[in-house]
Amino acid sequence: MAENSKIPISPRVEAVFNAYPRKFRSKLIFLRQLIFDTAASIGDIGELEETLKWGEPSYLTPVSKSGSTIRIAWKPAQKETYSIFFKCTANLVPAFRERFPKTFNYGANRSIDFGPDDVIPQMELKQCIAMALTYHRNKKLDPEERWKMVEKIRWLE
Repeated sequence: MAENSKIPISPRVEAVFNAYPRKFRSKLIFLRQLIFDTAASIGDIGELEETLKWGEPSYLTPVSKSGSTIRIAWKPAQKETYSIFFKCTANLVPAFRERFPKTFNYGANRSIDFGPDDVIPQMELKQCIAMALTYHRNKKLDPEERWKMVEKIRWLE
C-alpha cells in the first residue's frame, strides 16, 4: 500500500503512485486521502471509485452519479508542480477562483496546482472537492447557493 494511505489502493493505481518522484508521492497520497475524507463527510454520495483516467489516479461517484471526476497527478512537463484536476467544462475551477482568489494557484480552468513546499489549506480544498463530488446536484444552482450546500457539510476530523 502506498505510504500514509488509510484506504487500500488497487495494484494498477498503486503502481502509478509509486512511479511518481518520492517528494511528490506522499503529497499526492495526502490529496487522495483528502478526497476520501471529504467524500465520507458528505455521506450520501456513495462509495468512491478509484481508477485510472489518462493514466492518472481518478475518483468518481458511480453509485449516486452526483460528482464530476477528480484526478490527481504529477507531470514531468511541470517538474515542480503537482495538481488536482477537475473537468474543465464543469466550470468548477472558475467557481473556486472566484471564492478563493488568492488561496490557490490555478492551472487555467482545470486544476489547482501546488509546489513541493506549499502548505495546503485543507478546509478550503475540501470545500472545492465537495463541490466537485456533488456537482450534478448543484450545477444548476447560482454560485452562492452552491457554496451554501458545501458549507452545510459536517466535516469529519
